Amino acid sequence: MSAENPNQSMTLTLGREDIVRLTDRIEAAQTGAKAIPKLTDDFPGMTLADGYAVQLELRRRWLAQGRRQAGWKAGLTSKAKMDQMGVRVPSIGFLLADMARPENSAVRTDDLVHPRAECEIAFVTKARLAGDQVTREDVLAATDFVLPAIEVIDSRFSGFKFDLPSVVADNGSSARYVAGGRARYAGDIDLSTLGVVMEKNGEAVTMGASAAVMGHPADAIALMVRVLHELGEDLPAGSFVMSGAITEAIAVKPGDNVIARYQELGSVSVRFI
Repeated sequence: MSAENPNQSMTLTLGREDIVRLTDRIEAAQTGAKAIPKLTDDFPGMTLADGYAVQLELRRRWLAQGRRQAGWKAGLTSKAKMDQMGVRVPSIGFLLADMARPENSAVRTDDLVHPRAECEIAFVTKARLAGDQVTREDVLAATDFVLPAIEVIDSRFSGFKFDLPSVVADNGSSARYVAGGRARYAGDIDLSTLGVVMEKNGEAVTMGASAAVMGHPADAIALMVRVLHELGEDLPAGSFVMSGAITEAIAVKPGDNVIARYQELGSVSVRFI
């Protein structure tokens, strides 16, 4: 399976009963902030399609409870993240509106398992994107504006160790996200060359450039739309979309203060309590 064709394992092997059982397991880990073994320990033949079946069942449950979807995220789109997590293909996950936190607000860590922060470029769309032929140019044309973001990820798997089907089932480790800085029209800046520095407690801890995200962040969004198409979904206008981590994720704990400084886009910060 390659980044160019991420869906070669999109063959469902789990029955409905197993999908429900695994969704129960993921939902309990997320709501109870409890670490669990990766799902493939019990289901070693689990495929990427099985992982997405669990993720979409989780989304179905939460939307039925009245929670609102804000958009989607592309994950594991940079070499740094792939190396850190030991995987070789990107993934996608959904973002709920109640995962958002205000800029420079305090994020609690007692309801998270392994909180880590990473720098991303977020896109807000003004037109629907759909199909399996979406290009970078299509994404840029459908983008209203871009802005800097920090995603707080939280793998629910013991030791932050997982494989691709398990992390997809866990909704790409989605937990919280913070957007801020200075919104810009995508056509006004070169999105492939933006530098970013992440500081923790006043010290630079990691840095990178937006080209780390598949060469251009809009390419990650295009790939995400193609994966959505494979799942029978599309990207509606008005979606908030995170394009994937530019750098590796940095572990955080109560008392930490994280700020990400972007060229052209200003800075965004978050505190942890």
